[in-house]
Amino acid sequence: MKINITPSNDKGQPDRYWEYYYDNGQLEYKGNYINGSKDGLWEWYYNNGQLAFKGNYINGKVDGYWEWYYYDGQPYSKGFYINGQEGGLWELYCHNGKVESKQYHI
Repeated sequence: MKINITPSNDKGQPDRYWEYYYDNGQLEYKGNYINGSKDGLWEWYYNNGQLAFKGNYINGKVDGYWEWYYYDGQPYSKGFYINGQEGGLWELYCHNGKVESKQYHI
């Protein structure tokens, strides 16, 4: 039986911890809402259960360190967001795990 945990506040906005699942029962994503805005660590998964990407939100904006992964779990990209914008060092990886490029965003 597939169960999605999707609590809401008294205004009907998403609130607190959420989980959502694929039809095959694998976790699709999880994270926290505060009064309708994503806040804190969020994680998304491929339908095979492998982590696809994860990162932080503050008041609904991407903020902080983020990581993306290939379907098989190898790293794809890593970097930082500052108040919703790419900032700082970003690394892109080849499928074999070697760094393909590094970029610094201001």
